[in-house]
Amino acid sequence: MDYNFAFVPGQLDRAAQLRSTGTAQSDAQARAYVFWHGKLLVDTGNAPVLVPLDHAALGDCRDAPIFLGMTGAGPRFAADLALWAPHEDAATIGQFTDASEQVHPGFQAARLVEIRGVMAALSLLDGECVAVARALAGWHASHGFCARCGAASEMVLAGWERVCPSCTTHHFPRTDPVVIMAVTRGDRLLLGRGASWPERMYSLLAGFVEPGETIEGAVRRETFEEAGIRVGRVRYVACQPWPFPMSLMMGCWGEALDETILADHAELADARWVSRDQVRAMLAGSHPEMAAPRQGAIAAALIAAWADDRLDDNAAWGR
Repeated sequence: MDYNFAFVPGQLDRAAQLRSTGTAQSDAQARAYVFWHGKLLVDTGNAPVLVPLDHAALGDCRDAPIFLGMTGAGPRFAADLALWAPHEDAATIGQFTDASEQVHPGFQAARLVEIRGVMAALSLLDGECVAVARALAGWHASHGFCARCGAASEMVLAGWERVCPSCTTHHFPRTDPVVIMAVTRGDRLLLGRGASWPERMYSLLAGFVEPGETIEGAVRRETFEEAGIRVGRVRYVACQPWPFPMSLMMGCWGEALDETILADHAELADARWVSRDQVRAMLAGSHPEMAAPRQGAIAAALIAAWADDRLDDNAAWGR
């Protein structure tokens, strides 16, 4: 089997040469994915709703739609309804689990949903477009002012750059590298549970790569900081764009040098070694204490590959 996950790139032609021309915006086939507070507009079947750039509801956008790239069906954009405020309570927005849905008056037959809840069902093209769009929209929402002089900056290059009109500094979107690791010792896998996660959900340990640090160094440091486990050999397995808000998850396999867990409870509610049989039960939904991470996340793919003893099988990862 292949260990698939969401947001895999390769279907979208980013067509960077068109970002400064404006030709994509005037294409009659141009359509936009619609977002609000990082949530995606979908239809009753959870498929993304694509709308023309002159749709009246896009009047609730603060900025012009962001050009994502070209597809076989025409240009694709992202529109962020940043100026709209729903009447209903939206207190769960941004939380780890957000089951709320919002309905914009311009899209009565559709609803805005948390992307992580539908990511496993997205097509390869939609998944890539949504990942690019969500990350860029989030970057613009949090980088409206120049980091050098504090003046309000302006979107240029169809959303791929911001320029400060006061000091002329150019700002570009960045991607944050994150390691996520299947740490093993013999025939056991290290799993942890974050304090804010849904009840019973377990996953792999993960953490941001720090400045001046290698991927291998980050795997060793994060595992020791969170679980007190020292890691020796580290191998890269696969990576996943993760637009929450703008990360690249670099999946690795690390070999533990010891097995006594000393969990940092500021980071983890629990950490434990598990067998392949326990993992298979977790993935099947039959384990009494542990539930698997979301389908579509690279964590679920790495865990399933380890359970099948295929973490180091290049064919399993399309290589």
